[in-house]
Amino acid sequence: MTLTSHAIVLLAKLFSGFTVRWIDCQPDTCQRIYFANHTSHLDAVVLWSALPREIRALTRPVAAKDYWSGGWFKPHIAASFNALLIDRKEIRVHKSPIDSMIRQMGDIYSLIVFPEGGRSAGDEMSDFKSGLYYLGKKRPDLELVPVYMENLNRILPRGEVLPVPLLSCITIGAPIFLEAGEPKADFLRRARQSVLQLKDL
Repeated sequence: MTLTSHAIVLLAKLFSGFTVRWIDCQPDTCQRIYFANHTSHLDAVVLWSALPREIRALTRPVAAKDYWSGGWFKPHIAASFNALLIDRKEIRVHKSPIDSMIRQMGDIYSLIVFPEGGRSAGDEMSDFKSGLYYLGKKRPDLELVPVYMENLNRILPRGEVLPVPLLSCITIGAPIFLEAGEPKADFLRRARQSVLQLKDL
């Protein structure tokens, strides 16, 4: 990890005051897809920072290229937490974001994804988009690990630039898998519910 990476972890802990709960799931360096609710631009940085160091080194948050590639500061930060930047505006059949994720994770990296696609306006989670389904279909060997992140939207509210130090909680739940023959809509509902149920644990 670079000096900037260490600074990101320290600042994430300082501003979010996060606590991490592993419920029916243990920290492991095996390849996984961590999928979480999305309410703040801080989500990817905070979740990545909350992982144990040896897992963090093998985990890449998937982030929006249009947000993290502007100017000189954001690209430097994105590189420091090894973000995998996806272009949400130029999606083509021969340039699939899913294929790019699969290719770049190889047989080494885990990913952090936010299946809602964009940040939710409030506490209510949006329906999941199909990306998580196709990741599970193309890599059925991967554990799909639900994560619920609480209070991040209050630390960096929509439209704000500077975070407000508050406490947050990150709950990591039991892995799920795409079942053989499971319809896409059914899987996405089940995946969304696996995140939502962590809120009440």
